[in-house]
Amino acid sequence: MTWSPKTGPAQGVDITAAHVERYVQQRLAEQKAPATVNREVGALKQALNLARRQGRLSRVPYIAMLREDNARQGFFERAEFETVADSLPDPINDIARFAYFAGWRKGEILPLRWEAVDRSAGEVRLRTSKNGHGRILPLTGELADLIERRWTKREYRTPDGLTHVSEHVFHARGRAVVDFKKAWARACKAAGVVGRLFHDLRRSGIRNMTRAGVSRKVATTISGHRTEAIYARYDIPDDDDLKDAVIKTQAYVDTLPKAPASSIAAAIRPSRSKPLIASNS
Repeated sequence: MTWSPKTGPAQGVDITAAHVERYVQQRLAEQKAPATVNREVGALKQALNLARRQGRLSRVPYIAMLREDNARQGFFERAEFETVADSLPDPINDIARFAYFAGWRKGEILPLRWEAVDRSAGEVRLRTSKNGHGRILPLTGELADLIERRWTKREYRTPDGLTHVSEHVFHARGRAVVDFKKAWARACKAAGVVGRLFHDLRRSGIRNMTRAGVSRKVATTISGHRTEAIYARYDIPDDDDLKDAVIKTQAYVDTLPKAPASSIAAAIRPSRSKPLIASNS
């Protein structure tokens, strides 16, 4: 007996670990991603656990989940990013710049309101984020210039000709930007980096902080990562990083003595041909 979400055994008691394993292998043979298979099998696992809690099953078979490797490795070098940003319409260009320099998530940037921005103190205060914790982003350099630029663009006109002030930092006719997939795809195509994701800007911002020598504790506070383990998934070295590591290692090795340790020891060992203490005779 084989199992599937639609045509499997009618009774949960009929499902065994062997049934699930055969189903998993069948889905993998159909070129389904491990994450997709896990979601399907996970739904079955939840249903069986619920049935057991309700007393309809005495036991639940062991169901192993597939290993998922979904960590992407897309990054923008500065020149690539500038080319894409220059091809984006306003205010999406500034949304992208904020993501690149701050390393924030898109879901944190798009709904950002002016009430969270303290221009006099030079800070953006995010009350809560994906991880449930707020944080503070200092505004300096490019980020400070960006916020001042957005401040001058708060006003917008309604169809009836009236002028209003938007409460959103990044707005389109007063409303928060929600989706810009088409504009993003066009800009990436124009820049010759088809397939790059907006989320790659977050990865790039985090890697830039690491390259700049920012400590992980500070960088995770800015980016909003709760743990260094999650942060490390974004800090992926590229070919230039690896080459730089080899160059630095070679430079260090070149400072080390080249003579064998035995030769060095012999050179500094006191001669035994003469007594160490002069004789009194």
